[in-house]
Amino acid sequence: MSLASRILDGELRAAARLMRNLDDGFRSAVDDMKELYPHTGRAFILGITGPPGAGKSTLVDQLTAAYREQGKRVGVVAIDPTSPFTGGAILGDRIRMNRHADDPGVFIRSLATRGHMGGLSRSTADVVNVMDAMGMEVVIIETVGVGQDEIDIVRLAHTTVVVSVPGLGDDIQAIKAGVLEIGDVFVVNKADRDGADRTARELAAMLEMKKTAPGDWLPKVMMTEASRNRGIAELVDEIALHRSWLADSGTLERIRQERSVRHFEELLRERLFAEVFGHIRVNGRYREIVEAMTSRRTDPYSAVETVISERFGALRQES
Repeated sequence: MSLASRILDGELRAAARLMRNLDDGFRSAVDDMKELYPHTGRAFILGITGPPGAGKSTLVDQLTAAYREQGKRVGVVAIDPTSPFTGGAILGDRIRMNRHADDPGVFIRSLATRGHMGGLSRSTADVVNVMDAMGMEVVIIETVGVGQDEIDIVRLAHTTVVVSVPGLGDDIQAIKAGVLEIGDVFVVNKADRDGADRTARELAAMLEMKKTAPGDWLPKVMMTEASRNRGIAELVDEIALHRSWLADSGTLERIRQERSVRHFEELLRERLFAEVFGHIRVNGRYREIVEAMTSRRTDPYSAVETVISERFGALRQES
């Protein structure tokens, strides 16, 4: 049986293996994803983002517990940063969620960014689809925590929760350049710290300045102490309200369509690059091009045009 068939039969080990193959970029995983795709599109995807030290992992742990109390099966995708020097990653988020390790209704997968910018790993969307096909009703994505450029999550999640925390300096400056615009719910975690009320007021004031149209979703600022399980029930309720708004307003269908388009474009971009770059690397043209650019016998713009012309011209002749 294929990995996909075993996953649809409920085999967790097959799911873990396919996720590893996807993360490693194995071409064999493509056939399994083709088989799984008709069984996707049912999970609710919740994104948790925010700066490092905001307590995202603890919050995800508490949200997982809350959804399990509701009887929902939960998948967690935790993104960890990759060292730019060694290429390694600690993948430590599982440690904070260790209490769910023996729960058959929870599946946790850690991924390394592997140099991918924007807070997610290259394989995140595919891993989410695997969890969706496994029957996970809620899939929580915890981003790497890179700060204000971490906006890829809004392209993947149905609801995005932006987590902040008092005591990180100028809290609002830390998120307003990009993340403020993508949040559906804002959380001031570690609310027992000094300055939490001020952080919440400033966030609320900035949100009030955003231009909105009648019927638009109006994000709220919630206060939590994830380590003490305070404010979690209220946060779950607010997320549920946003999910209902998505369905009632027709926005959910638009998000699903846009997600499909982006996934297609990313796969196409990746496949085309591999097709062209892999060809010139194998036949030796890559070294020739680099040497020609270094000696200024050609420029990178002309080199790209030449490579595209050579590769796709050859494909046209083959067809």
